[in-house]
Amino acid sequence: MRLVLVGPPGAGKGTQAHIVAAQLSIPHISTGDIFRANVAGGTELGLQAQEFMNAGELVPDSVTNAMVADRLAQPDAQTGFLLDGYPRNREQAVVLEGLLAERGIALDAVVELDVDNESVIARLLDRAIKDGRADDTEDVIRRRLDVYSEQTEPLVGYYREHGLLRSVDGVGSIEDITARIVAALAS
Repeated sequence: MRLVLVGPPGAGKGTQAHIVAAQLSIPHISTGDIFRANVAGGTELGLQAQEFMNAGELVPDSVTNAMVADRLAQPDAQTGFLLDGYPRNREQAVVLEGLLAERGIALDAVVELDVDNESVIARLLDRAIKDGRADDTEDVIRRRLDVYSEQTEPLVGYYREHGLLRSVDGVGSIEDITARIVAALAS
């Protein structure tokens, strides 16, 4: 399967993507992981990404598209993948469609994790304490949610119009949310 998982920051995309990708035997491709690897490696793209991430802003499309295109070209992604955090806007969705069309393939589904802002803020503040993540202050989280609302939520409508969207309640136990995702993919 070729899947995209969307939802606000802190919706549980990473957790669910890891579980669902393992169940489907496809790679979980997280732009957050790609960004952090580039930052940790001190690459030029990583340094550029870090400036935006620290400010709670999204990394520019040109940087993100290049990182994702490279990752999708790797052998393990040839038979399927689960994208987490990409695309985040209509322009990236069009780029992704083009990348896939060049290979004669298309997305199978887009799963939206629907989570309210207050739940997201509580999750991310808890994660910041547990993981020591400097980018997860309340002000930065609220800014990230504003950016998501402005730039990424329209993507949900785009995929709904294309008949690919499966919306799932993202509040509850990890197991319950996973079961909802699996049921949505089976429908």
